[in-house]
Amino acid sequence: MELNASSLWVESISSVFCLLFFGFTLLFSLFSLLVFLLRLKPWCNCEVCKSYLTASWTKDFANLCDWCTHLLRKSPTGTIHIHVLRNIITSNPENVKYILNTNFDNYPKGKPFSALLGDLLGRGIFNVDGDSWRFQRKMASLELGSVSIRTYAFELITSEIRGRLIPLLSSMTGKKEALDLQDVFRRFSFDSICKFSFGLDPGCLHLSLPISEFALAFDTASKLSAERALAASPIVWKIKRLLNLGSEKKLKEAIKMVNELAEGLINHRRKVGFADNKDLLSRFMGSINDDKYLRDIVVSFLLAGRDTVASGLTSFFWLLSQHPEVESAIRDESERVIRPSQELTSYEQLRGTHYLNAAIYESLRLYPSVQFDSKFAKEDDILPDGTFVTKGARVTYHQYAMGRMERVWGPDCLEFKPERWIKNGVFVPENPYKYPVFQAGFRVCLGKEMALMEMKSVALQVIRSFNVRVVDPVQAPRFSPGLTATVRGGLPVLIQERESSTNHHHHI
Repeated sequence: MELNASSLWVESISSVFCLLFFGFTLLFSLFSLLVFLLRLKPWCNCEVCKSYLTASWTKDFANLCDWCTHLLRKSPTGTIHIHVLRNIITSNPENVKYILNTNFDNYPKGKPFSALLGDLLGRGIFNVDGDSWRFQRKMASLELGSVSIRTYAFELITSEIRGRLIPLLSSMTGKKEALDLQDVFRRFSFDSICKFSFGLDPGCLHLSLPISEFALAFDTASKLSAERALAASPIVWKIKRLLNLGSEKKLKEAIKMVNELAEGLINHRRKVGFADNKDLLSRFMGSINDDKYLRDIVVSFLLAGRDTVASGLTSFFWLLSQHPEVESAIRDESERVIRPSQELTSYEQLRGTHYLNAAIYESLRLYPSVQFDSKFAKEDDILPDGTFVTKGARVTYHQYAMGRMERVWGPDCLEFKPERWIKNGVFVPENPYKYPVFQAGFRVCLGKEMALMEMKSVALQVIRSFNVRVVDPVQAPRFSPGLTATVRGGLPVLIQERESSTNHHHHI
């Protein structure tokens, strides 16, 4: 009896301590939030900040990026301040060049960004600055630039298209039920990037469309990491993480699953040997012995290669549904470059598809996979358009808005016109600071060529084989918050087999 009484007493004391601790942290959190809001007092009358804080912008705009575009259009310099976020947002190509090239060292990713994604990406290339970034960049550049890895990636992609994507779409032809094409592309790119990064096949694109625990955990981890940026102050999510509450608890569980899988793969590869394997993990294992560092690098590539490609393809097929003339032009070109009875067999064949390349670039101009990108100023500075930047301020260049600026792209900037990229029948790229869809300057995307190869391969084979019809083509995409542009509710489509492609199927 005495023993029970004493254990009850100990339990009640510990409960009191837990309550006190929770109460204290909650008060501290509220106090910190109050201090944060008081710091904003000088700007409380700013219409932009008021609109952001009260979400009144949602009355006129479906997406936050459309509201930002509207504000940037109205600004004489193409640059705005959202003081409540201590964020300078620009759509001025001169500013973009200055941030990404001319004064690159003053605009690192910065600690605030690293903190948001630190639990998921660790010391991976997208989350670090300085020597660690330079080391990974140099290694990744050597690997991703090699002919052997490009050939390996092309073989993986075409095998996934022929073995899974085409059969899955074929199984849906003529059916009245809609297929979520965004989900299909996310599964396709997850299978492809896992094979490429780890030598792992999660099998997400099997005909039964199975649920992959790893894919779910990875989705949850990237979504919740991105949502940290929406908190009024970083203190809010940091307190939740400390107390293991709500979204932070879910995030921790999702990251644990990603870590377990990555660690298992690294350990397995060390045991069986990695010298003969072509995947990214095996290539990096030749130079790096730190398993945690390896995990961070590979997870970073997984994040970059999965959602960006799926997002780009989703927007591309939505735009094609409104522009059948572009779809016809791509088919005509493909029949000139790759005859109807043949199949896509080499990286070189893709080089001849100038119009397809232009259509993909044009789609990404209007709907970039990453809608904006931020850096943090190390020191006070002045941008080329005269905007003063205080030390520690967030500076964002807005790719989505830039594609919709008349001063950048001319009066037809809102039109989907692949022809703007073609001169004398040949694709001609634009100034990267006018089109920073793949970043530009020192941090230009190393996976750019591979991402474009993947998008073009998928687009070409799908357009040659099927008529893809979006169920509601008039409904403009509404985006969910995240690191990449994900369409809320997916992209429901109906699949029809092309009559001329019936024989062609036997060759794919």
